Formats: sequence, C-alpha cells, structure tokens
Amino acid sequence: MFQPTDARLPARSRRALAIGAALIALFAGDVASAQELTLSDALARAAARDPTGSASTARVTAAEAGVRQADVGPRPVVGVDLEDFAGTGPYSPVDRSQATLYYERIWERGGKREARTGVAQSELSLAQQRGRLRTLDLLAQVQAAWVEAQAAQAAIMVAEDRLALAERVERDVGRRVGRALDPLFVGERARTAVAQARIARDQAVEAARIARANLASYWGGSDDFALDAAAFGRLDLSVPIDDAMPELALLAAERDTAEARIRLEQARGITDPTVRAGVRHFGQGNAVALVAGGSIPLGGRRANRANVERARADRLAAEAEIAVARIDQKREADRLTASRAAIAAEIARIDAEVLPSAERAVVMVRDGFNRGGTAFTYLEVAEAQRAVIDARTRRIDLLRRFHLDGVRLDRLGGRHASLIASVENR
Repeated sequence: MFQPTDARLPARSRRALAIGAALIALFAGDVASAQELTLSDALARAAARDPTGSASTARVTAAEAGVRQADVGPRPVVGVDLEDFAGTGPYSPVDRSQATLYYERIWERGGKREARTGVAQSELSLAQQRGRLRTLDLLAQVQAAWVEAQAAQAAIMVAEDRLALAERVERDVGRRVGRALDPLFVGERARTAVAQARIARDQAVEAARIARANLASYWGGSDDFALDAAAFGRLDLSVPIDDAMPELALLAAERDTAEARIRLEQARGITDPTVRAGVRHFGQGNAVALVAGGSIPLGGRRANRANVERARADRLAAEAEIAVARIDQKREADRLTASRAAIAAEIARIDAEVLPSAERAVVMVRDGFNRGGTAFTYLEVAEAQRAVIDARTRRIDLLRRFHLDGVRLDRLGGRHASLIASVENR
C-alpha cells in the first residue's frame, strides 16, 4: 500500500494523518480481536445446522424400517369354514352342519425373503447417498460464499490503496495549483477523484460485511469474525479427482438397487404353495375329523416375465448413466483443472510483469509531476495510478475465479465427505 511520507506537509495535515493512523490501528485491533474463522470451521458449522438434515434422516429412518419389514414373511392364517348350516330339504336341520377350523400358511420358495431384504438394503444405501449429496451441495455453497467473502475483503485493500493514491495526488496537485503550475479545475478534478475513491472504499467495506453476513447465515451466526487473507492468495493446483465421485456413488447405488430388483422379480416368478391343515366337526353325530389341503398358483415365471425384463432394463439404464456420468465428470474436471492452471499462470505474470512495471510508472510519473515541470500532467498521473489499481483488481477477480473453480472441483471429488461422516457420527 502506498503511504504519504512527505515531511513538508502542513502541521494540520500531519495531525489529521496521525488521527487517521490511530483510527486505523484501532480498527485493526478490533479485527484482530474478532474471531478468526477457517474454512473448516465454516463448513463444520454449516453441516451441523444443515436444514435438510432432518429430511434426510427421516428418509434414512424410513428405509431402515423397510429393511426390517422386508424380513417379515407372509403371515399365517387361521380361519373357520361353516358348511350345511342352512339349506332346504335334508340340509335344513342345524345338526347337519359342518364346521372346519383350519391353519393355513404360504411356503415361500426361491429366496423371496432374501431378495426383498436385498432390495430394502439397496434402497437404504440409496437414501443415504442422496442425503450425502444434498449435504455436499450445501457445503459447496458455503465454500463459494467463503470465497466471495475473501474476495470482498481483498477488494477493501485495493480500495484503500486507491484512496491513498488519490489523496497523495490531491496534495501534489494542491502544491502545483498554489504555484500556478496547474489551473484550478485540476485541483477540483483531484478532489473529485478523492471523493470517488472514498465512496468506493466505503462500498467495498459494506460489500465485505454483506459477504460475511451471507456466509454466517448458513449457520445462523453473526458477521463478527475475521477471514484469513493469506488463504485467498494461495494457489493450490493439487485437487485429486478419482472414480469415487459422489454422483457416481449415487448412480452405483441405483444400479445395485436395480440388480436387487431383478433377483426379487426372478424369485417372485417361483410359485409358492399354500398348505392347510384343520379339524372338521360334523354336527350330526358330533364327530370330528382331520382335514388337510394345499394349492399352488400356475404359470408363475411366465406371469412375472415382464417385471423381470423391466428390472433388467433399469439395470442397463443405470449402467449406461454411470458410464456417461464418468465421462462428463472427467471432462468437467479436466476443464476446471486447465482453467485453474491458466488463471494461475496469468496471476504469476501479473505479479512478475504487470504490477512491477505499473508501480514503477507511477513513481516516475509522480516524481516528474512533483518536480514542477510541464512534462507530466494530472491526467498522466491518474492514468498511471489507474493501471496499478486495474491490475490489482484483475488479480483479485482471477483469484476469485480460481477458488470458485476449486469449489466445483471439491464438489466433484467429494472432498468434504469426511466432514459429513464426522457429523453423522456425532
């Protein structure tokens, strides 16, 4: 940051600068005393206050109940048959009635219970994966809000530099106007530039506050925290991407569910016999006898063939979606990786070529302007300073894009899945 160091300033100006420095030191002390929040802290707080967590938990609970229910087989039946208790002719007397008390049960074959349980367990895994994806989406939003807050904080520094440069030029112009080297309107333009720079600084401070408040809204907190400015300037290109992407895990769970449904429909194609045993009471003579019987449906495999074909088609569709998603996500990861590399290269060139040259130009033009000659005008000084501010603003925008691309890469690779696991364990 440029600082005014001219010892020839009037006493009133020096006192104003001293007061300003004291206020800045006081403000800096307040910021330093504020709670410093890391990205991990922000993500942990947001995950703990995830508004979709209750819905995901309810769906997982429902799926767990489905697993327990799937292990329950067909319920046995106890019934009574009454025969000949009313009629005409020889069947009209009540003592000719017959009553049969029976016990009936379906004998499941073909592993139907295991197949039902397999489908229910697959649906449980599917519900868990969908809940994790919703939480990962939330964490990606929090991480993006973190990047925006860091960019807004960095913009304050640029705005303060712009204000300091404008104020120094205003003082230089004031001396030249006092010596009749520049017309009065040049002094007015310099004062206008200072006013605009002060407005821009105030807007940058407010934008940073809004960005912090937006970040804190994900866990219902306040914006009285500090951000690590150094983290925004770090360029980490090492973001691993492998086949364990969350979307692929969800599609794999859908494929496993389709596979389990195939086994279930195949098992349903095997008919289940029904057996019955009971005691028959004859009203005439008050005698009893044991009875037994059974039944079995016909054409089970043929009747369930379409359901098996549908389940197989669902599995093929899931496998095809996995292949397409793997290609799409690899393409997206490659694009983001290349974009981040290009951004990092541009930032390096700005740091090595643009900013040093622009800052040297500011020093040379300002020195020439202060010597009192006519070789340099106020417009040239303002233009030289604008080049520095534009380069720094461009650098912040590039850093913002770099980190937002990193947010997308982290989301693709499920980088914060371990945080979800720790929250679930708690």
